[in-house]
Order: sequence, then structure tokens, then C-alpha cells
Amino acid sequence: MTFFESLLALMIAAVAMLQIARRFSLPYPTVMAAAGVAVAAIPGAPVLSIDPATALALFIAPILVDAAFDFPVGAARRLMLPLFVYAVLAVLVTAGLVAWIGWYTVGLPIAAAITLGAIVAPPDAAAATAVLTNLPVAKRVEAVLKGESLFNDATALLLFNAALAAQMSGTFDWSTGARFALAAPGGLLFGIAYGLLVRRLQPHVENTVGGTLLQFLHAFATWIIAEHLHLSAVLAVVASAMTIAAKPGGGSSPRMRVHSYAVWTTVVFLLNVFAFLLMGEQARIIVSAMTGAELVNAGWLALWVVLGVVATRLLIAFGYRAVVMWRMRDGRQMTPITPAETFLLGWSGMRGLVTLATAFALPASFPQRDTVVLAAFAVVLATVVIQGATLNPLIRRLGIGRAQEARDEVDRARVDLAEAALARLDGEQGEAAEQLRREYEDLRDGVSGKDPDTLNRRHGLATAAVLAQRKRLEVLRGDQSISSDTYLLLQEALDWRQLTVAGDEDRHIEEN
Repeated sequence: MTFFESLLALMIAAVAMLQIARRFSLPYPTVMAAAGVAVAAIPGAPVLSIDPATALALFIAPILVDAAFDFPVGAARRLMLPLFVYAVLAVLVTAGLVAWIGWYTVGLPIAAAITLGAIVAPPDAAAATAVLTNLPVAKRVEAVLKGESLFNDATALLLFNAALAAQMSGTFDWSTGARFALAAPGGLLFGIAYGLLVRRLQPHVENTVGGTLLQFLHAFATWIIAEHLHLSAVLAVVASAMTIAAKPGGGSSPRMRVHSYAVWTTVVFLLNVFAFLLMGEQARIIVSAMTGAELVNAGWLALWVVLGVVATRLLIAFGYRAVVMWRMRDGRQMTPITPAETFLLGWSGMRGLVTLATAFALPASFPQRDTVVLAAFAVVLATVVIQGATLNPLIRRLGIGRAQEARDEVDRARVDLAEAALARLDGEQGEAAEQLRREYEDLRDGVSGKDPDTLNRRHGLATAAVLAQRKRLEVLRGDQSISSDTYLLLQEALDWRQLTVAGDEDRHIEEN
């Protein structure tokens, strides 16, 4: 099969697996990880290859931009302590433990063992976020998980690059250490400056396809330039994206945001799918090339690494809770964390794209590369499949879901927004102002009154009216009363109208 045919075959498999994920309410990374191994085991399965140096930028940069846009700077300030614990301390402790396991079990050199630790240390909150979308938990838990996935990558990749450089060069001098020490603050400063530059360019490409393309170019260019400057590419991408998003409205028009959201949702999903399917293929190639003894050694290493990363995160989660409770008894004002929420934070340690991309990026001359890569893949597979599949029932079992609270929160915000609109219209005269006031009053009273029958009736009538318009529009096109351009223009207007009058569940594009 050609590369294009292989890619199409994998995408068809991904769409089929996505339906399985929806049917059983599983996070799609869980199903994709299992599917990657299953597809790779099929004789004659398509084979894809990717340049290791390209893997990090291709898989990680767009994911970070997408996540950073949704994580406000204020949240990072409020969660400074837990983010430091989970995004820095937990990564370093986990990497240290895994490095010891690698050195003790299979005799990896110290630098190579630390490289393995950096590869498997950072959790990826993609699976957790997919679950929390359908079954929300406390906002502070969700914010920590999302914020952690942004900043732990920087810690892990700085450690990965430093350890890999030491391993491949055979030394780690003071100049190299100083370069890596400056990489983090330098990456932040560069990211902020580059984000401000992109903000100035945005108005010139607003509401164009080029504007969406610029967003992707920004993601990759930030990463590549930071890499050439020997700065933290992760922090540069995160800082630039948060700088752009800090502008009211993210610096984009409503039309641009709707278009960009649809494109980015698809691309991020595609990258996740591609990475997990590549993992399965790489595992097949590695396993077929290893002897029986090498497979046994790799299996034991993978087992101990999986147990180590899971246990370490749980211990850190409960250790952090103990510190918080102790500081509260000492009179400090801190947000209490329940044991159930603590366990959820500890269990939400699925490894994903960063682990896969860094494993792909290991050079061929790396000591025991196949064993290290196989162990990394085993960690991803075990954590994503086992922990990812059990998150949903775990949240239900612990009784920490807040689905009703989330709906109430949305209703309260809608009432607040309606009140803001009415306040702006206060004192305005004329029929137009009266019509708008009635619309916002109906919206406010409908939400606050919570009359399901009335609201459902209203949605049903509004949808029926739009469908009647659609039917008439098809007649006008059929008898050629309107041109194709006019048809598309009016069809889009009816699409927007139908989305406006539809319920929340009809507006959401599901990931799984």
C-alpha cells in the first residue's frame, strides 16, 4: 500500500473505533491505544513512518496551543502551588524513580535511565478531559488536570533534552547546564513576545482561511524557532498562546472563532489518533526484531515502570493533600481537598502524546532503544486503557460528579448575561429596543423559571419553523429561482438560526 492508502485505511479504522468509544462511553484515547496494537497485529497491516525529529513538533505543538487557549492566566496564578506540585515536583520524582528502575533492572547508563524517566513522567490529561466533559467534577480538580498537562510537558522535555544530550555526547558540562537553566525563562519571554507579534498580525487576516492557517503556522513556528534558540519550546508555545488568548475574545471575531474551533477540534483529534496508531506499528516492528530474552527483559522493565509511575502519582497526590490539611490546621487559608478528589487526581495519570512523541524522537544509537521505547509504549497502553477506562465509573462510585451543578452553573451564567443585556438596553426607546428587551426577558425568565415543558415546546416550534424554511429553500433551488451562491448563503443563515434555537446537546460536536 502507498503512504496515502495506508493513511486512509488507518483513518477508516479510527472512525470505526470512535463509534465503539461513543457506544461504551469510553475516552477515545483509551480505544485508540488498544486499536493501535490490534491494527498492528493484523498481517499486512499498513506501515507508516515518521521522522523522529519531526514527531515532537508535529504532535505536541498544536495540542499545547489548543489547550493553552482555554486555560486563563488567572487560573495559573490561583493554582500556583498545586501546579508546581503536579507539573514540576511530581515529574521530577517520577523520573527519578523510573531512572533507578531502568538502571537497576536492565543496566541502563545513568543518563539513558534519566531519559527514560523523562519520557514516561508527564501525564497527558486528554483522556481525563474527555471523561470530565461528560461527567464534570469539582472545578479545582478539572483546572489542576488541565493546567498540569500544559506545564508538566515543559519540565519533562527540559529533563529529556538535558539527559539525552548528556547520553549522546558522553558529558554534561557547566555551559550545557547553564543553557538548559536559561531555557525555561527564555522560552517564556520569547513566547510572550511572539504572541504579541501574532496579535498584531491577526486583524489583517481576520475572517479568512488564511487566518486559520496562521494559527497553525504560529504553533509550529513558535516551537521550531524556540528549538533553534535552545529555549523551552513547550513554554514558548504555551506562553504565546496564552498571550494571544489574553486579549478579549482571544483577539478573534465570532465568525473566526466558530470556524477555528471546528478546524482545531478535528486536527487535535486526528493527531491523537495518528499517534496512538503509530504506537501500535512501532511496537510491532520492535517486538518482531527482539529475541525472546530481550522481550522478557523489556516486559519486566515495562511492568516495574508502570507500577512505579502509577504508585508515585498516587503517593504524591495524597502527600500533597496531607500538606494542605496541615497548613489549614496551621491557620492558612487554602481550599480543602476531599480524599475522593485526591484519589481522582492521583488516578488521572494517563500517559499520552508527550510520552509517545519523545519515545519516537530517540535516536537509533540510543542504548537499548527498543527496550526503552517498548517500555514507554507499555506505560501509555496500560495507563490509558486501564486508568482511562475506569475514570468514568470511578467518578460515579466516589460520588464526586457534578453534572447537575454544572448545568446550574450554566443557567446562572445565562441569567447573568441576560441581565447585562437588559441593563444595556435600559432607557432605549423604540420598537427595536422593545423587541430585544422581550427576547432577553424571555431568555432570563425561561432559564430562571426552569419550565421544561415551555422551553421544550419553544425549541420544538422554532426548529419546526426553520425546517419549513429549509423545505421552501430547496423548492426555490429546484425551480432555479435562486442561484447556487444565494442558496449556500441562505442555507448557512438557516444553519446558524437552527443552532441558535436548538438545545445545548444539539450544538456540541462530540469527540467520542
